[in-house]
Amino acid sequence: MGAVDAAVAALEAGGLVVLPTDTVYGLAALPEQEPVETLLELKQKPEGTPIALVAASVDVLLDRVPELRGRDETIARALLPGPYTLVLANPARRFPWLCGTTPGSIGVRVPALSGDAATILRRVGAVAATSANLHGGPDPRTAAAVPAEIARAALVVDGGELPGTASTVIDFTTPVPRVIREGAAPSADAIRRALG
Repeated sequence: MGAVDAAVAALEAGGLVVLPTDTVYGLAALPEQEPVETLLELKQKPEGTPIALVAASVDVLLDRVPELRGRDETIARALLPGPYTLVLANPARRFPWLCGTTPGSIGVRVPALSGDAATILRRVGAVAATSANLHGGPDPRTAAAVPAEIARAALVVDGGELPGTASTVIDFTTPVPRVIREGAAPSADAIRRALG
């Protein structure tokens, strides 16, 4: 079985996979509640910490969270695919286990992927994903830098060396967009593009 088939099979069985993204290596699971709980436990994330819904395309994202159509779709199409995590309104409270303490909003990503990672994400449609580090640890830019605790529990897809800076996180649920984390791409430019 090739790397792509093995990763898809692991995800579909409720397992965890480490995927190369356009920023850092990410720890991924299908976005259903039980796999996500396993992911959070392995990563040692505090309870109530949100994680992103990562989709293969904006169209797939809209299929999973149809309430994004309209203003939020315009924002997403302006910035994605790319190294951004967008916090958008989630009025139907979809995937509440991804949303931490704010189920009325959801973090979404459509990374610009290539190679095996792109094929895997296309085949499963969307995953829940967060950087493949232990909570508070450095973001891994190579497969070898993934902590042993995670590498032992997840199938690791090696995509070579990545840029190593996590995505820029911008909250568009407030009247004035709020930058939660500066990251791989300039936030000011992103906000201009999204609202332009």
